[in-house]
Amino acid sequence: MKLYGYFRSSASYRVRIALNLKGLAYDSEAVHLVKNGGEQLSASFRTLNPEALVPALVDEHEGVELALSQSLAIMEYLEEKYPASALLPKNLADRAHVRALALAIACDVHPLSNLRVLKYLTGTLGISEEQKNTWYQHWCMTGLSALETKIAADPRSGKFCYGDTPTLADCCLVPQIYNAQRFKCDLSTTPQLMRIHQNCMELQAFILAAPGNQADAE
Repeated sequence: MKLYGYFRSSASYRVRIALNLKGLAYDSEAVHLVKNGGEQLSASFRTLNPEALVPALVDEHEGVELALSQSLAIMEYLEEKYPASALLPKNLADRAHVRALALAIACDVHPLSNLRVLKYLTGTLGISEEQKNTWYQHWCMTGLSALETKIAADPRSGKFCYGDTPTLADCCLVPQIYNAQRFKCDLSTTPQLMRIHQNCMELQAFILAAPGNQADAE
C-alpha cells in the first residue's frame, strides 16, 4: 500500500491518521504541492490521479491494483476492507451522524483552504495576503463554530467527536484545527473542539500523522 501525499495537506493528514488508527503499514510518496510548479500537476501524477490532488492511495484488491482518490472515499475503503479498529459506529443513525460531522469539515470548511483556491485569491484576483487570511479566518470559523454548536449539544459527544473512541470525524477535525492554527484563527470560541483536539493529540496515531513528523516536512 502506498500513499501519495504532501505533509501539510489536510486531506493527506486525514488518511495518515486513519491508516495509523487501523495499524496499517504503508509507504509514503511525497508529492510537493509548490516545488517544480506543483508536482501534483506533473504528467506522471495526473496519470495516477487526473484530479491533480492529493492524497492518492494505491492498494491491491482481489489481484487488481487500485488507485484511489478523495480522502473520504479512501477512508471509507479502508474501513470496509480493514474493519478492525472501526472508524464508524455500528448503529446506522450514529454512522450517519459521524459522516455528517466529517463531511461538514471535508466539504464545507476545508475546500476554502485548499492551496489552489488560496493561490487564485492572491494571484488571479490580486488580493493581499492580509485580505486572504481574513477571508480564510471568516469561513473557517463559520464552519468550526457550527460544528462546535452541534457537538456541544449532542449527548453522543464524548472524549472525541463521537463517544470515547476516535472516528472518521476526528480524522477530519485534527487537520482542520492544524490549518486554523496556521492561519491564526481565534479558536478560543470553540472549546469543545479544542478539548477533543487535545485528546486526539495524546494518541500516537495522531502524533505520528502530524505534518511535522513527515519525511517531506520543511
